[in-house]
Amino acid sequence: MKMNKIGNTCIKYLCAGVAGCRAQKLWRNPSTSPFQGLSDGELQKCFCAQPPLHLLNKNIVHLFLFFFTIVLLLLTGCTNVENKEIRDRSGRTVVIKNQINRVISTAPSNTEIIVDIGQADKLVAIDKHSANVSGIPADLQGKLPLLDFFYPDAEVIINLSPDLIIASGHNPSGSGEDPFRLISEMGVPVVYISMSKSIEDIYLDIKFIAEVLKAGEEGEKLVRLMRSQVDEIARKAAGIENKQTVYFEISAAPDMMTFGKDSFISDMISVISAINVFGNDNWLVTPGAEAVIARNPGVILTNVNYIDNPIAEIKNRPGFNHISAVQNNRVYQIDTDSSVRPSARVVFALRQMQEAVYPGIGTQEPRINAD
Repeated sequence: MKMNKIGNTCIKYLCAGVAGCRAQKLWRNPSTSPFQGLSDGELQKCFCAQPPLHLLNKNIVHLFLFFFTIVLLLLTGCTNVENKEIRDRSGRTVVIKNQINRVISTAPSNTEIIVDIGQADKLVAIDKHSANVSGIPADLQGKLPLLDFFYPDAEVIINLSPDLIIASGHNPSGSGEDPFRLISEMGVPVVYISMSKSIEDIYLDIKFIAEVLKAGEEGEKLVRLMRSQVDEIARKAAGIENKQTVYFEISAAPDMMTFGKDSFISDMISVISAINVFGNDNWLVTPGAEAVIARNPGVILTNVNYIDNPIAEIKNRPGFNHISAVQNNRVYQIDTDSSVRPSARVVFALRQMQEAVYPGIGTQEPRINAD
């Protein structure tokens, strides 16, 4: 027991790099030590005193230097201000530069947010659908490379030397394949803004992008402004008791599409105190004509802009003459971009929707087909 106690004491000094070779020898083979008869205090005094440097075991010196070097490397890594680890809006962990100066936006909603928080000067490329985003500085208009939304050119991206790519949950193709996987593996950080399920999600998207671009204050201001406008719209409809039923179409026949629960468009319908007729269906819904007729919406909204006269097309569909919205001429066109891009600009579409569903309650006149 005495030997173990002394050995433990001496080994403590060994780890500190100050014990002599005699203490090491004793620790290695205490049973043959010539000092077995010494008291604890004598052993400590004898073996744990610091000897001159030239008597130190070289292996111990090397071991000490090795651990010292490791500690320095760890400290250097811990204090590296070049990079930081973040969790993006899709839940992925990404290491990005602490200071972002060169940004690629691959979705118009992200581009709108970047512009609206005053960070457009950091853009070095955008996707093709962002070409019409208002607010891009004049010196950049028409000069930024336009990338394919689903199939971005890796060579173009690498040559631009971006600090960060801000991608969208919509970017993966129909197969679900990540179009930026190889680019990310080549060392270009990619953060994803997942598909917003609510207006609250849009607030969080804005804050996230703002914080990443070191524009947190601007992001907070934009969220406060947007929230106040959404709250104002909601207050105007708060007293409505007989809520209108709404079918919001985002793709025309024969490939009709709408949004159900867990979508920001369905949330927008709720904000104006209306009821989404497909609000209990999961996210992206592809209803047949029979399903729309059966649910008999009181109002039909469409943001389709790729066919001529989408309102007339809806009214002339077989069987749609039995729908209340068609019978009462309550089919309305809503701005496409502001209703499908989850950014602060959805407020424009929200006002249009409110005025269409409850005429006179809002301030923004929707475009109504006079047919």
